[in-house]
Amino acid sequence: MYRDHTKVIQIGDRKIGGGNPVLIQSMTNTHTEDVEATVAQILRLEKAGCEIIRCTVPTPEAAQALKEIKKQIHIPLVADIHFDYKMAIAAMENGADKIRINPGNIGSIDRVKAVVNVAKERNIPIRVGVNSGSLEKELVEKYHGVTAEGIVESALDKVRIIEDLGYDNLVISIKSSDVLMCVAAHEKLVEKTNYPLHVGITESGTLTSGNIKSSVGLGIILHQGIGDTIRVSLTGDPVEEIKSAKLILRTLGLRKGGIEVVSCPTCGRTRIDLIGLANEVEKMVADIPLDLKVAVMGCVVNGPGEAKEADIGIAGGIGEGLLIKKGEIIRKVPEDQLLSTLRDELLNWGNE
Repeated sequence: MYRDHTKVIQIGDRKIGGGNPVLIQSMTNTHTEDVEATVAQILRLEKAGCEIIRCTVPTPEAAQALKEIKKQIHIPLVADIHFDYKMAIAAMENGADKIRINPGNIGSIDRVKAVVNVAKERNIPIRVGVNSGSLEKELVEKYHGVTAEGIVESALDKVRIIEDLGYDNLVISIKSSDVLMCVAAHEKLVEKTNYPLHVGITESGTLTSGNIKSSVGLGIILHQGIGDTIRVSLTGDPVEEIKSAKLILRTLGLRKGGIEVVSCPTCGRTRIDLIGLANEVEKMVADIPLDLKVAVMGCVVNGPGEAKEADIGIAGGIGEGLLIKKGEIIRKVPEDQLLSTLRDELLNWGNE
């Protein structure tokens, strides 16, 4: 697999590449200058399972805020830089564990060199980010439009700029909102470099469309052994990005731990509010540290058989339901006690 052979990069106290676990990232949407709001959001993200966090650094005040933010959080802090090379330097001076730049947007080679020199002195990794939406005009003309080939060439050109300055503590990200173009670009890139890759579908959209596009794109890419760290980019609460990323990794067998909830799609036999019950179960199990599969079924006729692959489950009927373990009915339960019964069983799991 590609990720087993990528270069190992240290980001704060975490490592990516070289077969290390695929780490989950997100980005704050607070004003970085507002330390209290930014820290509060990062702590929520940490609780949800975020392992690396990125903050935008558009101003000197934001760069300065990184120092205080870093004191109050527990995961590596990445500074997102767009055009001002001075912000990249200030971010590193204030404790950023990694910076994200596009060398093509920083300006002259002297400015890029100034950034690289500080990164080199402090051994701070640089994520070289290229987005299909900002592909250089000459590459668009060369490939007759925005293409996977153009994205890869652009990324490798930026990498060479930094390598020529004597630095290779790098992570690459190439993103596109076009899912299949993004997949193709990653497939081409891994044949040309061994730097670890940060993978995501950019501008993927709202909770529904963004999750679908990210699941398809990241699923294809990750399943091929490509990708060392990921972000699910959603228009909404960044905590939702973490939930989705964890589920994508678990579905692909790249992450264990946490309760997986499966539920039937409902049909005319359903006699309980299965949709509401399934959502309540999903919320309830979020903080229970077990590696289990929990089934929520809407029918006492087919429910036990359909839930046989789950470790534990519940199935609803008319006024009562069933508690099920490995497809075997354990006991009948009043309908209004299904949720509490399941919770008690989970909290006492392994103590029977």
